[in-house]
Amino acid sequence: MPVPLSILDLATAASGQTPAEALEGTVALAQAAEANGYGRVWYAEHHNMARIASSATSVLIAHVAAHTSTIRLGAGGVMLPNHSPLVIAEQYGTLETLHPGRIDLGLGRAPGTDQNTMRALRRSGASADSFPEDVMELQAYLQGQSRIPGVDAYPGKGTDVPLYILGSSLFGAGLAATLGLPYAFASHFSPGALHEAIALYRSNFQPSEQLEKPHVIAGFNVIAADDQADADRQQQEMMRSRVALLLRPGTEYTDEQADELLNAPQAQHLHQMATYSAVGTADVVRDKVAAFAESTGADELIIAHQGPRAEQRVRSVELLAEAYAG
Repeated sequence: MPVPLSILDLATAASGQTPAEALEGTVALAQAAEANGYGRVWYAEHHNMARIASSATSVLIAHVAAHTSTIRLGAGGVMLPNHSPLVIAEQYGTLETLHPGRIDLGLGRAPGTDQNTMRALRRSGASADSFPEDVMELQAYLQGQSRIPGVDAYPGKGTDVPLYILGSSLFGAGLAATLGLPYAFASHFSPGALHEAIALYRSNFQPSEQLEKPHVIAGFNVIAADDQADADRQQQEMMRSRVALLLRPGTEYTDEQADELLNAPQAQHLHQMATYSAVGTADVVRDKVAAFAESTGADELIIAHQGPRAEQRVRSVELLAEAYAG
């Protein structure tokens, strides 16, 4: 049996697009995922990034859930140190109450932004230190077993929204293993520790009420198109956009300037981010996805379809699903 496929979506706006257009594309992508047999769609919390419209994950999930019927939706993830566990329990408890059996809650400890925006979020550098305790406090609210006497999440109490630990290091792997939770590794942008983290998680896993045996989700980038040349053009456009987004935010570049920066030493980490990627026609992408699944032993792959525009990502969803199922 092929490894199940899911989708990670950042509600990305193409050059010249508005946030409203990006969010329309996100609905279309989720509908395509539902129609083509993907298991779930997750949305990532990022802040102060002009082309990413997924900052308010719970609001976005509610909107997409209202425009789909069966596919699971969730955060991939909520950066928990940016929030109080009680508020997240209430938000995701509300989502589960409105859309029972369809909501996931992935949790990370990174800020999802830069240092200045961390301050705007009222987050200190030490906020991540309490991440394990915050996860357990949040889980207790959702299970109806609050750790704080007299405080419960309404809605949320007893909804048992399933939790997932997200990470790109050994820390998250160890925490997920200790708590007996599924573990999602962000190999779509931080590939370095992938195999070591999976091995640590599997060897240290402790069964829990939520999960009897380890469950690994690994991220993988895909641009599938009807011909190789189109896929390559989309890849180049995506890389150019990352120059402005990650190297020098707020700066506009011509294509020539972006290409020059991509060839410079300071852009090496942008290329490393794309280590686990497949760019090409459906058959090319399918084979690379299958090889990645085999090499990691992952129980599920979460695909970041990286086409610059929503219609390209929707087509990529369709092509991969058709080739992979066949």
